[in-house]
Amino acid sequence: MGTSSNLSPRSSPEDSMASRVGQQNMSTWRLLRPPREVCGEKRKDSKEDPPPRNQGQSFGTRHQPYTRSSIHGCERIRFIGITNVNSLSMSMSSPLTFHEQFIENHKDPVRNWVTKIVQDFGPDCGLAGFVIDMFCTAMIDVANEFDVPTYMFFTSGFSSGAYVPFPGAERLSKSRRDCDGGSSLFLDYAKRFRETKGIVVNTFLELESHSMKSLSEDGNIPPVYSVGPILHPDDENDRNPKFQTPVEYDNLEEVLPEGFLERNAGIGKVIGWAPQIDILSHRAVGGFVSHCGWNSTLESMWYGVPMAVWPLSAEQQMNAFLLVKDLGVAVEIKMDYQRNLMGGSNMFVTAEEIENGIRRLMQSQSEIRVNVAAMKLKSRMALVENGSSFDFVGRFIENVMNNMS
Repeated sequence: MGTSSNLSPRSSPEDSMASRVGQQNMSTWRLLRPPREVCGEKRKDSKEDPPPRNQGQSFGTRHQPYTRSSIHGCERIRFIGITNVNSLSMSMSSPLTFHEQFIENHKDPVRNWVTKIVQDFGPDCGLAGFVIDMFCTAMIDVANEFDVPTYMFFTSGFSSGAYVPFPGAERLSKSRRDCDGGSSLFLDYAKRFRETKGIVVNTFLELESHSMKSLSEDGNIPPVYSVGPILHPDDENDRNPKFQTPVEYDNLEEVLPEGFLERNAGIGKVIGWAPQIDILSHRAVGGFVSHCGWNSTLESMWYGVPMAVWPLSAEQQMNAFLLVKDLGVAVEIKMDYQRNLMGGSNMFVTAEEIENGIRRLMQSQSEIRVNVAAMKLKSRMALVENGSSFDFVGRFIENVMNNMS
């Protein structure tokens, strides 16, 4: 919750965005978040590894060192960790049911914290509204109690927010229509989206123009603000050229030390976390095999790295379709449109399929590389003055500030 948003990343196009935000009458943000584990993330200026899993820490303590480091040096943002919430059993009927009840259980603590914040600031500082995560629609009830509007932050690609009517669906059996209760839960979320005063999306107009146009023209949907890509890039690497195989060698054994391939044939390494932005920003990286999470998609477009897609769960199939079929910035390794939200089907991917996808990805003069280079430029232009996301941030701030008048 807060009165306005400080969206000020670090690279030069984003500095332009930050200057737009800085022109507004800014106030302090208080970010209320249910405690949750932060895995697979690490700041470049942090000397510690990401918090390890399952070491006896509660939800309420495991994420705190990370969140403190995320706002280091920023006096206008403060995270408030909500603890002492009624615990839930993971033996509930499904992960989706667990998540729904988990958010519901935080309504009272959030209500109490907001009451305290309003009292601490006094009558001279009003409450402008709530900004909630796309899965925290239960918090709309809390915002209504304070008589302030709610804005939803949609963290996935906006195309995954479009629910297409399927006229013949009523003839399908319930087991085919509602896997693990997922469809009814997501429809309930979507219905509540319309109760918000605006939808803030981590995307940019040029990336999802069809979805933005279609949903923005629906009179039943609140105003949509595409403000992305919201990234956290550090200084970009420019140390090495793209890797190229020497054309004079057709056989790697002629280049490598004798017996190298045989000695290393059975050696491999799987790591749980890697500095993805550092890797994608390096000019020696020529391709990215990805499951198509939305953050990874935006990072890949920002740095102009073509993708080989291998979606597994959640909205990754829709992201992959957008990248391969619509935008032409990726190649397919394996896509299975029958996989459900939790990735329940057994999809087997052969070594040959992986090899073919990577070989197509690494073609130096392909149309995909041309398209990715164009999208890289568009992603950066969206954040500079008069860019699409730059303008949407201004509109969003103006909308929020109008709540104070």
